[in-house]
Amino acid sequence: MSSYKTKKTPGNTTWFEHDRFGMFIHWGLYSMAARHEWIKNMECISEEHYDLYFKHFNPDLYDPKAWARCAKAAGMKYAVLTTKHHEGFCMFDSKYTDYKCTNTPAGRDLVKEYVDAFRSEGIRIGFYYSLIDWHHPDFTIDRLHPRRNDPDAQKLNEGRDMKRYAKYMRDQVTELLTNYGKIDILWFDFSYPDEDSQPIWKKGKGKDDWEAEELIKTARSIQPEIIIDNRTTIEQDLWTPEQYQPMEWIRHKDTNELVTWEACQTFSGSWGYHRDEATWKSPRMLIDMLINTVCIGGNLLMNVGPTSRGYFDYRAEKALSAYADWMKYNSRSIYGCTMAEPEFTEPRGCRLTQSEDGSRLYIHLMEYPFGDVKMDNLADKIEYAQFLHDGSEVLFTTKKAYMNDGNTEATGKENTIIFQLPTVKPPVEVPVIEIFLK
Repeated sequence: MSSYKTKKTPGNTTWFEHDRFGMFIHWGLYSMAARHEWIKNMECISEEHYDLYFKHFNPDLYDPKAWARCAKAAGMKYAVLTTKHHEGFCMFDSKYTDYKCTNTPAGRDLVKEYVDAFRSEGIRIGFYYSLIDWHHPDFTIDRLHPRRNDPDAQKLNEGRDMKRYAKYMRDQVTELLTNYGKIDILWFDFSYPDEDSQPIWKKGKGKDDWEAEELIKTARSIQPEIIIDNRTTIEQDLWTPEQYQPMEWIRHKDTNELVTWEACQTFSGSWGYHRDEATWKSPRMLIDMLINTVCIGGNLLMNVGPTSRGYFDYRAEKALSAYADWMKYNSRSIYGCTMAEPEFTEPRGCRLTQSEDGSRLYIHLMEYPFGDVKMDNLADKIEYAQFLHDGSEVLFTTKKAYMNDGNTEATGKENTIIFQLPTVKPPVEVPVIEIFLK
């Protein structure tokens, strides 16, 4: 069994630490602007202009069953959909606001269709819910609000009441966790307290503004096993590094314990659909990100931003197909796997994962070698080795039996294993050697 134990948390993370790979979906009115999900903030767009998106939002090609099939083919075991992003628009039929999809030409509950489609494919269900709301009349204007630069911005805060807004959030979270069956993840986003901001009325918001203790208590009273992230600034189940690749397993800043964590990343530089964005990651980069995350004990939540008409564009489909092609044959090195035990040292240009029961070790050949791969501390532990993609045997010898040129023994430790690989790299983006341990 794996010797790595993560810090105990309130929710049930057992399945999460097994499944390792999920789909993030950022979808809202900003998909119509098609130039970033923060567009209302970035361009300080007026309510009058933003209402045009509400008036014309019509995802006539929305087919969540197609989304779910893409996620499943890519090897994603859970999904998290934006039920409400910072713009405040609700993708579900909430009784606490008129600013929702059922009042647009869409005319239906988009969250319900997502839940039904993904659940039918055996994919676990997550909801993203923004703590920020640039539309709600009680959400006070601060340094991130689209109206922050208005001449009368401070005056506009008169009469706004964050306590009423906090109640609004609790009511909506109650709806989300009551009306759609079992929900596995609740992804809040995000706190930015910066108490020293000047002028003081522009300061950010944190757990007291959200009444986060009551918000979390409400959620857990309805779904006790749900996984909740830490972005209310109250520690819960999940640490969520965003848009960067950690280099080691994340530890608790106070106790130094290993924690349950999930890297959230994008195919390109935007979360929402961005028509003109050009920094799309290559298939190799995408696969590397998944391997590099799991090999240090984390999960990967990879985002797609659907178009305003409701489909994944050709670039997103291409990115998802890169995962599908690789995971079809190599997912065994991801599911139920974690960081390899300390006794195993990564060969040069390789990444290791190991099954949680300790019976299998996986060498990911990130840099395909010429001829062979040497690995120490393995000679007395290995039973059998094969390429994972096709189950073909990989022959190996110990250091003593291996001769570099017929005269000189290979350098290395006495328990070194040498895997004899074909000169030509197999037709796999990142080949994997599966080792069955004694």
